[in-house]
Amino acid sequence: MTNAEEPIAVTTAGRVRGEVDPRTGVRTFRGVPYGATTGGNGRFRAPKPVAPWSGIRNATAYSAPAMQGFFGWTDNVIGTEDCLTLDIVRPNNDEELPVVVYFHGGTFVTGSSHEKVLQGHYLADTTDIVYISVNFRLGVFGYLDFRSIGGDCVANPAILDQILALRWVHDNAANFGGDPGRVTIMGESAGGAGVIHLMCAPAARGLFHRAIAQSPPVASVHSRVQAAMWVRKLLDGMGLPPTSTLEDLRAADAEALVRVGQSMLLNRKELVLFNTSFMPTVDGHTLPAHPIDVFQRGDQAAVPLIIGTNSDEASFAKALYQTNKSRLKAARRALGVYDPANSDAVLAAYDHVDARRKFAALIADAVFWAPSVMLATEHRRKAPTWMYRFDYASTTMRRLGLGAMHTSELTAVFGDAKATRAAKLDPFPKQADFDEVSAAMQYHWGSFFHNAHPGEKWPIYGFRSDTEPGRATAVFSASSYVEYDPKAAQRRAWESFDMREWGMHRQDLIDSLAKEADTAGPV
Repeated sequence: MTNAEEPIAVTTAGRVRGEVDPRTGVRTFRGVPYGATTGGNGRFRAPKPVAPWSGIRNATAYSAPAMQGFFGWTDNVIGTEDCLTLDIVRPNNDEELPVVVYFHGGTFVTGSSHEKVLQGHYLADTTDIVYISVNFRLGVFGYLDFRSIGGDCVANPAILDQILALRWVHDNAANFGGDPGRVTIMGESAGGAGVIHLMCAPAARGLFHRAIAQSPPVASVHSRVQAAMWVRKLLDGMGLPPTSTLEDLRAADAEALVRVGQSMLLNRKELVLFNTSFMPTVDGHTLPAHPIDVFQRGDQAAVPLIIGTNSDEASFAKALYQTNKSRLKAARRALGVYDPANSDAVLAAYDHVDARRKFAALIADAVFWAPSVMLATEHRRKAPTWMYRFDYASTTMRRLGLGAMHTSELTAVFGDAKATRAAKLDPFPKQADFDEVSAAMQYHWGSFFHNAHPGEKWPIYGFRSDTEPGRATAVFSASSYVEYDPKAAQRRAWESFDMREWGMHRQDLIDSLAKEADTAGPV
């Protein structure tokens, strides 16, 4: 790679020309393709490598993201099915550096590699890495299993996209000054779940060497019944008969599919049952089993892992139900679709959600914290594991009752206090406090990128012994510290709760799908 104002790098498909960003001084390559279009005949199928090109391809502008709905006053659709691209950022030098591959979040339906907070300029410069942020299929095209209507598809297109991106990194990182032997996969929310999925995926084995999962909704995995239900709803929303085929859906208008998918996502009746329309599905191949099962068996990638959550992930839930009776009913209903026999023990650990903040804590722990603890508990038997909790929130965010809400750690990790939408709620944070927590996180993340260890001041998530209480958790706030076995009572309550198989107690869905199968073929 040449060291110039217009750096040029060679990839396995052809040469690309980037630029040195005039604002931050880092070297960037934007919109570099790693896969062929997933539209047309490629829809719902495994991705293919990008075809080679001649000459030098301009890589100075971000490409369109994966096709997705635009959540606003209109039902506009943005993006493209030709979305398999990535962006590369590194310091403007020729040193060989560790590689970080980042997978964005967005509830499996939105997001892009180049969201402002994820562009990675400050992180790459501060921690001395080659930072690669990836676009992959979303929603209808990436996270819905269509095998209930035909076998000519793959269950998890998005995971296969991510694996293809990792193969591209393995083959090309060195051409951008990256060390292919020191690759960290990293993501937040749905992207954090993507990190866990890749740790479970046999086809990704050996393509990365350490992992960071921030606020991963680990249990957000479709059962076959769940996926089949949403496929039927998609066909109905498109005005297509139950006998429709994959070829019918490949011929359908892409934007129409996204719009119907977006309307499915906003189904409040199902949302309160943790049943969102787009998630990966256990297919026995790409995702061999539920991630919790994979980790309990010890079949996951044996790589060092940082995993953690924020203290107020679901603070929005405080506004959902205003009475104790309605909160308790909603909580019992949501837990009951997984494991009604053990729901009461979990509810008791949260005082039967007798306050709005306790209901919000239950929701946050069900989706993010409890399954993350389960994985950390198992993974520490396999490889070094570190757990964290992000507590930092400005005075304004605490006064608003939002606290350290979902995604709030991104500004600290990436070193840009004003880069997220949530930051607009607090335009004047106390800079000194933010700088302190950001410096701490970038130090630990950077040490992990380089050394597979976040630093001596952060103990591993270890076992109880005669001298150690175990389960060390780094707490990031204006003054960071280590806490041992936080929320032990809640942790013990969740240990007996089975969150692996959604829908076992939704007899209405099972009966409905069985009835449709009698007239429309197998489900």
